[in-house]
Amino acid sequence: MRLIYLLALSLTALTTSLSAQQSAPELPLGFEEYDPVSTLKVPEHKLTRAKYPFIDVHNHQWNMDNVNLRPLLAQMDSLNMGIMVNLSGRGWGKAAESDKFFSESLANIKKTNTPHLVLFTNVLFDGIGKPGWTDEAVKRLEADVKAGACGLKIYKSLGMDTKDDKGQRVAVDDPRLDPIWAKCGQLGIPVIIHTADPKPFWDPMDRYNERWLELKLHPGRKRSDKNPVSWEQLLTEQHNVFRKNPKTTFINAHMGWYPNNLAKLDSLMGVYPNMVLEIGAVIAELGRQPRAANRFFTKYQDRIVFGKDSWVPSEYATYFRVLETDDEYFPYHKKYHAFWRMYGMALPDEVLKKVYYKNALRIIPGLDKSLFPK
Repeated sequence: MRLIYLLALSLTALTTSLSAQQSAPELPLGFEEYDPVSTLKVPEHKLTRAKYPFIDVHNHQWNMDNVNLRPLLAQMDSLNMGIMVNLSGRGWGKAAESDKFFSESLANIKKTNTPHLVLFTNVLFDGIGKPGWTDEAVKRLEADVKAGACGLKIYKSLGMDTKDDKGQRVAVDDPRLDPIWAKCGQLGIPVIIHTADPKPFWDPMDRYNERWLELKLHPGRKRSDKNPVSWEQLLTEQHNVFRKNPKTTFINAHMGWYPNNLAKLDSLMGVYPNMVLEIGAVIAELGRQPRAANRFFTKYQDRIVFGKDSWVPSEYATYFRVLETDDEYFPYHKKYHAFWRMYGMALPDEVLKKVYYKNALRIIPGLDKSLFPK
């Protein structure tokens, strides 16, 4: 009897253990997997089309030289995009290849007979430091503007990756570039300049870093003070360029990487009256501080332009919703950029019109003003 009792007791214990294992909660989810559905019930205004026609001053189209542009124009129209500025006017490659891309892109736009697409040109940094390089770069800039380029785009490679003929880093404020900035002022064209990347890319990749997930998914984006220099130095070099060229208008891409510190950005706007801000890829920063962002946009309503950067039409909805509505607690379209929720800034119509198109029409020459309301 005792043996039977012990066997029964063991069987009961085993059954209880298996049952407990089956009903035990799963291990905690990792940050990458956790993506809760909000139970909050609030009014929603999911916009897929801008309230007013807008100008996207920060876009990249890498096949504009030979692609049928009609499908692109149809996508733009569905968003209410009046004009797209292709900043990659010269594509990539050496001088001959770049010249070909630029001329064929202009020809393709002309053949399509559309005022909705324009090009910015780019500086070819290969060979910087060799005798005559600066003069040649200025001549190419003048020729491109005469041919139809409406401005100059500077990529973030300047200051971080660009090397001269001796293999040395080319700083953003390298004096060999001064004649280029001055020539843009003389020609009346703006320079849209992207310097550095978000500050967290230079910070330790630990649990305190807001961009931890992005750096995990894209480890090549991680930087350090020696790769190639500190974030602060890069921004200082950029600001030196603004200071040295007061007659040239600079559109600071991504709000100069200060959208998360509007007090600092406010002070910079006072120091550099020739600096205009572009909002591409930083709408998530504005959407988490809607009241402060509204005040900032209202104060600097004449010096902010619309830009998106990457061409993903579905993502424009986030921009429209943040800028136009007073919606609360809605998701961003990329978790690794922003795991927090967005709130609408509810910009007044007059401010919205300036951000969407009026400021760009004033700053960028050659745009067709008839495409937009008065």
